[in-house]
Amino acid sequence: MKKNKYGAKKTVVNNITFASQKEARRYSQLMLLQQVGKINDLELQKKFILVEPFVNKKTKEKVKPITYICDFFYYDKDKECYVVEDVKGMKTATYIIKKKMFLQKFGDMYDFNEI
Repeated sequence: MKKNKYGAKKTVVNNITFASQKEARRYSQLMLLQQVGKINDLELQKKFILVEPFVNKKTKEKVKPITYICDFFYYDKDKECYVVEDVKGMKTATYIIKKKMFLQKFGDMYDFNEI
């Protein structure tokens, strides 16, 4: 498969295409953890709205929401909380800003892991 501009190679596991081999490996690990009952409710590519859509009062222009999509979302039975996980090889400026926005809005609700 084709590499992206950061050198990540798309990888397919269980008919799911992942952005990188690292992300695919993490998915396999999480599937094992779910099978042995350590985690449950595993979701891929869960979307969070960081800034709600709105209408610019001056121009009447509709402004789209700012969203963050994590790689994995699951319930950790040992920690007794939901975990948001992102597998990163390269931390882009956009990712760094969205992570801060996510933590400001949802940091009290979820654990955030970078792999």
